[in-house]
Amino acid sequence: MRICFVGDSMTNGTGDPQHLGWVGRVLQDERKRRSELTGYNLGVRRDRSDQIRATWRAEVERRLPAEFEGRVVFSFGVNDAAQEIVPEATLGHAEAILSEARARWPIFMIGTVPMPDEAIRSRSRALDLAYRPLCAGLGVPFLSVFDGLVATPTWLDEARAGDGAHPGAGGYRRMADLVLASEAWRVWMA
Repeated sequence: MRICFVGDSMTNGTGDPQHLGWVGRVLQDERKRRSELTGYNLGVRRDRSDQIRATWRAEVERRLPAEFEGRVVFSFGVNDAAQEIVPEATLGHAEAILSEARARWPIFMIGTVPMPDEAIRSRSRALDLAYRPLCAGLGVPFLSVFDGLVATPTWLDEARAGDGAHPGAGGYRRMADLVLASEAWRVWMA
């Protein structure tokens, strides 16, 4: 099985001194059950939903040839929130991406993450809430990690102590734990 993780710097794991991010930690855990698993982190720092929409397919197709079982995980939107892109535009891009991807591969969507800046955090939260009905309407499994990351201080404290946006190893470990503990993820990976 091959899985592509498509998104922004939070998907990339920017700020993690161990260079794993949440994606690397999820893959470490999943490889205990599936030794043949290959993961591709396609997170690009500062990418907005429109930029992801323009590039995701070519990047994923190169890594998921038809002869292998392929899956795609998407997680993006915080850059849209930070750059004050209107939510309708972000949701339109997300709908187009998810609709196109699900026609070819099993896909999974992970919502947005909190930011230390209160205005950005509020816009990111609104996007996270809007992703749930969008994904439900498309039949795409969705996981919100927003409240789980806010519930413990690690994510936001590490982001504040770092570059003001990205957590360190502890924050990404927390996100990976939320993903791995979710029933939606376990069902999707079965």
